[in-house]
Amino acid sequence: MASTTSARPPGRPRSGVHAVVFAATLSTVHELGYARATVERIAAAAGVAKSTVYRRWPTKGALIVDCLLDAFGPAPLEGTSRAEIMSSSIRWVAGKIGEPGVGDAFAGVFSDAVSDPALREILSARLQDPYRLQLQEALGEPENRVLFFIDVVVGTLLHRMGMTGEPMVDADVDALVEMVLPRFTDGSGRP
Repeated sequence: MASTTSARPPGRPRSGVHAVVFAATLSTVHELGYARATVERIAAAAGVAKSTVYRRWPTKGALIVDCLLDAFGPAPLEGTSRAEIMSSSIRWVAGKIGEPGVGDAFAGVFSDAVSDPALREILSARLQDPYRLQLQEALGEPENRVLFFIDVVVGTLLHRMGMTGEPMVDADVDALVEMVLPRFTDGSGRP
């Protein structure tokens, strides 16, 4: 008589672990706040062992950075002009930061990185650099100007999250776009 049991070892298939852990990370951060969203609580919400999480991400910060990369996905750099590309980038990052758990996770890991050089390097190399390089290429701008653009936009959005616990409303995002675009003009006042 042939056995009807599967030859697959017990446990969750590896390919789905990231998605499950990332979803649990964002929901846990959204429900409990960044500080109370421990790896233990995230693992429990994901239905996986704490060791499963730590095998893939050695720290909470590394987990959060990869979770943010997954949540943000590729930058949609829409438009044909520099102004359109910058405007769509600002609106895109504001929208992503407004998603449940994403802004809280971003603000929390950003805050932790201030006093954690290793996390700061992960945040810079894994999260900021890929988007910076995309923007540099799309805008034809040097690194220092693109970094300034990122600092102003993301800094403003994270400051709002930190001060109010809420993402920026659309009218304020519109105002941010209007304030930032002239900085990247040719001096005529027109993007």
